[in-house]
Amino acid sequence: MEYENLTLHTDKYQINMMYAHWKNNSHNRKAVFDAYIRENPFHNGYTVFAGLERIVHYINNLHFTEDDIDYLKQQEEDYEPEFLDELRQFSFSGNIYSMREGEVVFPNEPLIRVEARIFEAQMIETALLNFMNYQSLIATKASRIKQVAEDDTLIEFGTRRAQEGDAAIWGARASYIAGFHATSNMRAGKLFNIPAKGTHAHSWIQDHDSEEQAFTNFAKALPDQAVLLVDTYDTLRSGIPNAIKTGKMLEAKGKKLKAIRLDSGDLARLSIEGRKMLDDAGMNHVEIMASNEVDDEVIMHLKMQGAQIDSWGVGTKLITGASKPSLGGVYKLVARENDNKLIPVIKLSEDLEKVSTPGPKKVYRIINRRTQKSEGDYIALAHETVDDKPLKMFDPFFPQKCKFVYDYEAIDLLKPIFVNGKQVYDLPALENIHQYHQRQLSHIWPETLRLLNPQTYYVDLSYELWKMKQEMMEEHSME
Repeated sequence: MEYENLTLHTDKYQINMMYAHWKNNSHNRKAVFDAYIRENPFHNGYTVFAGLERIVHYINNLHFTEDDIDYLKQQEEDYEPEFLDELRQFSFSGNIYSMREGEVVFPNEPLIRVEARIFEAQMIETALLNFMNYQSLIATKASRIKQVAEDDTLIEFGTRRAQEGDAAIWGARASYIAGFHATSNMRAGKLFNIPAKGTHAHSWIQDHDSEEQAFTNFAKALPDQAVLLVDTYDTLRSGIPNAIKTGKMLEAKGKKLKAIRLDSGDLARLSIEGRKMLDDAGMNHVEIMASNEVDDEVIMHLKMQGAQIDSWGVGTKLITGASKPSLGGVYKLVARENDNKLIPVIKLSEDLEKVSTPGPKKVYRIINRRTQKSEGDYIALAHETVDDKPLKMFDPFFPQKCKFVYDYEAIDLLKPIFVNGKQVYDLPALENIHQYHQRQLSHIWPETLRLLNPQTYYVDLSYELWKMKQEMMEEHSME
């Protein structure tokens, strides 16, 4: 079985629609799809876009093997042999435009635009959303944690609680994009050049005759990287005192204990008491690390209680996106070919926020040159340009709420990734993506970035796009 072949990593209805297009000889018709989110996760004011690198690898390796064809022959739909021959020749030949990984993004703006034969554009929907939704969710959670932890060291600890192996490694990568410093996952470290960090388990202590012996043996083995887990028995009465003894032993050999780790109990009280014990022993260089179901909310409350913690091992609540285990990104048709030209299409809903925005589009970030902060994002039709003229921005739901923007820079956020099926975008190093994310955060006002009750960031439409959308809504509502 080919576990690494992702071509059939799709929903069956995609294959059925491809077959129906082929039967109706409409499979070569051009189409445009937008991938976007409808709301930010975790009641956050923004989302961190991630997943592009995996999407690129997926597109580059997309092809149907004979094993895939044999499997499709077994389906109850009884696909015709000529259709299967068409799949044997399948490759992506269209265009993909995308936000850069690490971009700070917002609901209802295109994060990815796909222009391709409907046959191809339909095929890639499921995998594209799978990669984008999961990694963007984890990157956003990691960004929230980074904001609370500020300059503390953050280590991703989530592998054993992740939803399977791929989630573990790509979640580790997503967390690094948003500001984490290291991962415990060795495979993620190797694949993505993320620093790998680790301490030891409670079983190491239990496998010795005494806690002191366990600490001594571990420190002798790793004298330059000794981090001791101090809560196996009694943190304050044995764990930390034994760690101090081990630290003194290391100092006698010209080495230093690196840190102690707390993994249970009242982390605020234990860290405060532990800091005092270490300082009284002349070990103010020894850091305190904490784990045990921590995330942005827990870290925020611990800091409010005066916790003396220098680094955090964040696992379950990060890698699973706890409190919001999925990101509801969608992939909607916005234009289709008719009589050799693209015409816009729209999806209506009683919920106005779920009405799609028709037509191929660009997304501009409007940066005020004086403040270097964003005035909002501006969605325009693909043929429109934004220059230095005063720009009217208005709320698409309440157009009477408007403002004029002067002296701004309009940054086109959708970059060409594939053109005519060929990759034209060089994937940046992960460290560069991490740095890019930090720069993009600096353009967003703090009121939008705050974790509680963030200020809404405005995503506006050009007048031409807004007018077309209103006309199409009215036209279809009368049918």
